[in-house]
Amino acid sequence: MSGGEVAGILVAVFWAILVSFLALVLVRLAQTLKATTKMVAEVSDQAVPLLADASATVRSAHTQLARVDAIAADVQEVTANASALSSTVSSAFGGPLVKVAAFGYGVRRAIGKKGEPEPKRTVVGRTLPGGRRGGGGEGGGEGGPTRESSSHSCSPMTM
Repeated sequence: MSGGEVAGILVAVFWAILVSFLALVLVRLAQTLKATTKMVAEVSDQAVPLLADASATVRSAHTQLARVDAIAADVQEVTANASALSSTVSSAFGGPLVKVAAFGYGVRRAIGKKGEPEPKRTVVGRTLPGGRRGGGGEGGGEGGPTRESSSHSCSPMTM
């Protein structure tokens, strides 16, 4: 055998090993593709019912959100009505209640001071009556001007 023949045999053996290796790779690739195809089919079989369930869940959630939206609108209306009612009650009863409370306070104060002598107040050297009922003191008592207050424009009762 010559050197060319040996080289030809070596090349043929290497080509045979290479083709065998490629055939093995292709067989494994075919098996992988078959397994992938089978898995995709199974996933598709399972995904269709899951998507149907998800669609039903979304429809249910949409219905519930519509109900919640209606409830929120009703609550907003009730809040507006309560606010209007509160302002109406406040305007209708607030003023009269304040007047009744002030009147009651005045009556209690008048009854409470009925037996007590009126205290006298001194303003820069003058003695003024304790209340608006007039009476005792150097300031004239009935609201008329005195010698001490004649130089001023206001009476002792308005001080």
